[in-house]
Amino acid sequence: MINHTFPGQPGRLGRDNSGQPRDPAGGAYPVTETDPAELRTQLGRNLTYGLLDALGRSIVIGKYDTRPFPTEAELARQHGVSRSVTREAVKMLTAKGLLSARPRQGTIVQPSTSWNLFDPDVLRWLLERKFSVELLRHFNQLRVAIEPEAAALAASHANPADLEAIRRGLDRMVAAEEGMDNTLDADVAFHVAILLASKNPFYAQFRDVVTTALHSSIQFTNRIKGRSASVADHAAVSDAIIRGHREGAYVAMRKIVSDVLDLIDTAEPEVKLGQAR
Repeated sequence: MINHTFPGQPGRLGRDNSGQPRDPAGGAYPVTETDPAELRTQLGRNLTYGLLDALGRSIVIGKYDTRPFPTEAELARQHGVSRSVTREAVKMLTAKGLLSARPRQGTIVQPSTSWNLFDPDVLRWLLERKFSVELLRHFNQLRVAIEPEAAALAASHANPADLEAIRRGLDRMVAAEEGMDNTLDADVAFHVAILLASKNPFYAQFRDVVTTALHSSIQFTNRIKGRSASVADHAAVSDAIIRGHREGAYVAMRKIVSDVLDLIDTAEPEVKLGQAR
């Protein structure tokens, strides 16, 4: 560890009038800084994405709710990276709606209403921040508006390769029931295959959101039910799509998502918050 002290500036580390190190709130404590090489190691092999992930998590958990967002120079020093790495990470966070740069105000954290919830990184940070039943409810309300229609479209537009992908997804779910596959991955694969089979490019791009959020949603519902998703219910969707039955596919998929919403609404509060993970 390398000891450093910094000039006393508002909102920054420095010394008080007696010469003791102080924090931004005025409390005295020793100021230390990790060796830059060690800091870079903490970010992983891709420094830009590592810094993006670290800063994104910090923003979402509220680390900067009561303090200014650091400058590029401060970020570079804090994380042991170059200014170009910090600049790129800040640009990416700005594109995700978490930050904005304003003249004479610097880089500031945006309110959560400005965050791009369709961005997989943002959604992952939100889901990892603290388990939120309300967030899961909102996500599944979005699913119930999209996935049944995607299933209906798949019944009309799926080609042989699409149908095979849906069958494989269902086969994986069956195998997972026997302990031969991962239940979460198999369930996600099935739903993503249907989104792609809809042949609607907007639904197809929804797959990243589904892949990210379904993991948390499925973990929650499986924990409450004490079992994995109903293979029979998913088979009903698959069968309707393969038969080209639009209405049947729509109704079967809506049942799956509606059951999740019902489970969220009826689960005991302490189970929701205390046992979901």
